[in-house]
Amino acid sequence: MENLKYLKLESQDGIAVLTLNRPKVNGLTPSLVKELRETVHYCRYANNIRCVVITAEGSFFSAGADIKMMLETKEQISAGEEMPDTTAQISVATRKMAEVLHEVLSIILRMEKPVITAINGFVAGGGLGLALSGDIVIAAESAKFTSAYTNSGLTPDGGATYILPRLIGLRRTTELLFTNRTLSAHEALSWNMVTQVVPDDQLLPVALGLAKQLAEGPTDAYGYIKKLMMMTHTNSLEEQTDFEKEGIAHQLSGPNGQEGIQAFMEKRKPNFK
Repeated sequence: MENLKYLKLESQDGIAVLTLNRPKVNGLTPSLVKELRETVHYCRYANNIRCVVITAEGSFFSAGADIKMMLETKEQISAGEEMPDTTAQISVATRKMAEVLHEVLSIILRMEKPVITAINGFVAGGGLGLALSGDIVIAAESAKFTSAYTNSGLTPDGGATYILPRLIGLRRTTELLFTNRTLSAHEALSWNMVTQVVPDDQLLPVALGLAKQLAEGPTDAYGYIKKLMMMTHTNSLEEQTDFEKEGIAHQLSGPNGQEGIQAFMEKRKPNFK
């Protein structure tokens, strides 16, 4: 990946670290979300990447959409496309950016590789869905979470109404979206929004330590587990257990399943591919 302006991508030992780097608040813009889409797409299919960590620079993970940039619509509307008024331009630009952001979330949630989000600071708006899209979400103690949409008379995007109800239920989701209540990292943990809370200076070491463990694991099995988790709220018991049956049978006869069983029998660490 080259020519990234608002992101940093570093890869080593099977771990890709993707860092939002748009000071001061890592606000989401059309350019940033396009870079996000390109980068997560690359991480999904790069053979040398087995686990992805998403984090950010500074005291904000992401404050959501950059409202000021959204209002500057001339650069966001494709050349030659004429709009009758400014509000129509804003509507088109918003749809375009939301579509790209939602594609980013779809790639992350359906990626066959584990994704860890390491939340370094304040999260709001469209940044909330991105922060919570990780398979494992590690928050620094200074992290805070809020919706913020209705403060500006807006409705949620960024997957908030898909991800949050599955994590915390409808009642709490509705409360957060209506009131814009700000949750501390420990409150988010108690609400099941995050997996773990760590001291600020331990955020990346903990995330990278877990990423190393996962990168050494059976990524094909992780990918199937993610698929099962995506289906669990829509399948019947029989449908879900049928998918479980097919998955374990496939893994058991595959190279990683065979290696895992052999390593167990030989009392050694498995060498997964």
